[in-house]
Amino acid sequence: MTLKEMYQAFDGDYNDVMGRLPSESLVKKFVVKFLDDKSYQLLTDSLKNGELETAFRAAHTLKGVCQNLSFTRLYESSHAITESLRPGKLQPIDTINQQLETVSKDYETTVSAIRRYIEQDN
Repeated sequence: MTLKEMYQAFDGDYNDVMGRLPSESLVKKFVVKFLDDKSYQLLTDSLKNGELETAFRAAHTLKGVCQNLSFTRLYESSHAITESLRPGKLQPIDTINQQLETVSKDYETTVSAIRRYIEQDN
């Protein structure tokens, strides 16, 4: 699996990230580091515990990382939940829970593709 194929597997934008970062090796470095990012786990834990302000910050961080790495689908779902958690614009918890399901699906698809890429690259 190539880096470009990995991006295709989770509806990322390979051309966009290559326009932002100067080399595939740098993109790969940051993609691999994404697996260590704790934003998604913090988002899910915070929502489970009713800590909406922390959940907002975690969703916002996840959204930003995904935007920088051109993880398009995960960016879009994390953007949606960020806006639903935004202080002063908080949406009903049912809406947030539905959005979390989408974020979780997109996150798992992304992480799974990254892991397959790493395994095949080694």
